[in-house]
Amino acid sequence: MSDVFISYARSTAAEADAVAGALRALGYSVWRDDELPSHRAYSDVIEEQLQSAKAVVVIWSAEAVKSQWVRSEADRARADDKLVQLLVDGSRLPMPFDQVHCTDLIGWTGDLDAHHWRKVVASVGELVGVDRYPATTPAATPRKLSVCVLPFSNMSGDPEQEYFSDGISEDIITDLSKVSALSVVARHTAFTFKGKSVNVPNVARELKVSHILEGSVRKAGGRVRITAQLIDGVAGDHVWAERYDRDLTDIFALQDEISEAIVKALKLKLLPQEKQAIERRGTDNVEAYDLCLMARSYVQTGNEGDPLQPEAIERLCRRAVTIDPDYAEAWALLALAQYILHRSFGRAGDGGEAAADRALALDPDQVEARALKAAMLANAGQHDEAATEIAVALRLGSESGEVNLRAAYISYNRRRLAEAVPYFEKATALMEAGFRAPSALVSCYIALGDMENARRFARIALERAEKVIAQDRSNGSAMGVGVTALAALGEADRAKDWMRRAMLIDPDNLYVRYNFACALATSLGDHGAALDMLGPVVERDTGLLVRMAPTDPDLAGLHSDPRFHAMIAAAEARLAAAKPADGTAAPESA
Repeated sequence: MSDVFISYARSTAAEADAVAGALRALGYSVWRDDELPSHRAYSDVIEEQLQSAKAVVVIWSAEAVKSQWVRSEADRARADDKLVQLLVDGSRLPMPFDQVHCTDLIGWTGDLDAHHWRKVVASVGELVGVDRYPATTPAATPRKLSVCVLPFSNMSGDPEQEYFSDGISEDIITDLSKVSALSVVARHTAFTFKGKSVNVPNVARELKVSHILEGSVRKAGGRVRITAQLIDGVAGDHVWAERYDRDLTDIFALQDEISEAIVKALKLKLLPQEKQAIERRGTDNVEAYDLCLMARSYVQTGNEGDPLQPEAIERLCRRAVTIDPDYAEAWALLALAQYILHRSFGRAGDGGEAAADRALALDPDQVEARALKAAMLANAGQHDEAATEIAVALRLGSESGEVNLRAAYISYNRRRLAEAVPYFEKATALMEAGFRAPSALVSCYIALGDMENARRFARIALERAEKVIAQDRSNGSAMGVGVTALAALGEADRAKDWMRRAMLIDPDNLYVRYNFACALATSLGDHGAALDMLGPVVERDTGLLVRMAPTDPDLAGLHSDPRFHAMIAAAEARLAAAKPADGTAAPESA
């Protein structure tokens, strides 16, 4: 009998074959109904194989949701506690299977190292037994000592302190990444486990790490308590654990102590230059550090098109650099805020150029500032200089989602869509909760005539936007991305319903309106409605969207319309009279 039974609908036979082949490559015995013997009744064989299998992998798709066979097999597996679910299209799971974890394998190409595929393998392995992993596979034998730092829990009793516990987690990840003998899971991947109850061996196996670090932070008044424990990813045993109660003024020494204790527990040698790198904090002032952590949190959770986000970052960072003028990260975040306010909202000033220069003078390896500098050069038409700058940023921060996103937009703004695609795709993978990169890929692939990939990334963008909206129903940016995705997926009625809701919730968000106009002009094919949506945008925009519209591939269907030409001409005359801020490129993610 087989370890794994695969249930699927006929339309996903290719996906079922790929899943079966990948599981067999890991040493599992797998059964699917292409192996039915001709001399036995179909139902008898299915019953026998389903009962004997240790894990049942159900491949959900639009056809599978409607299939009584698939739903019956899934129901039996759920009752026997051996159900593993995966989804290969944008279908909604039927009840009660929507209450059970389902791994998103939309667009999976058979990559055995893909993050989401490893989730499937981890679930199958738990049901079948870890001894089914071949001893030579990376999952069983990590290449070297490696660790995932799970987001530390906020134990302060105040949700407003979440930024602090997240910041501590991020800084420990950064510190450990400076140890050459240790491989550390990137922040974006580690934070996909935020707020979840995790099984440590499963997470370790899924991420191919030898150890997991988890902990909690309690900050109250001038005191901070941090608990941390390092866990063996295979055995689940505690390798090291400690609780620290300190004055908040000791936070930097405390972070150094935790990082060095982990290195010691792993029996690694910390080189002198690595110790110096860990202890180099950028600031010695706790208040400036706290302000920078707050600003950093706004970058992660903003509503594009709403000036409140960059305004908050600017205020926080102005205060931080007043306290410590040599704090490079604070200068980099200040540059980002000023860049967004200048280009997207027409605010006066240099668009963050001086702040970016100051950040790089203090720390030439500040990759976010360097990538932002590249964008500024590209906006000024200095494309050779921009290419040099972004190449350096990518070399220093190849695994930074923000750097890859900035590189993508530099190419996108020049309408070099094929060049932009790999950077957008890498940003999508690195920024696992971000919806801007997959949404941009929908636009790229539609313009390139690749509807299969356009729909693939539309599903990803929609899923991520829905998660944001579930937490913040007023997030117009997420709703705008959702409409673009729904339109590309052919769900016109639902897309229009989202538009109506967004216009009630956030009617003054010009970027949301612009995105809606793009969706109406391309996937929905309603040019009249697109022009109606675009009208208030070009009447009120400070310049960026007006300059973008005539060359935007998403609005190509409007470019020959006399009404469009009249709208743009009127807007250009208004802006010329008002002496608008410089800038010619497409709006970028914060």
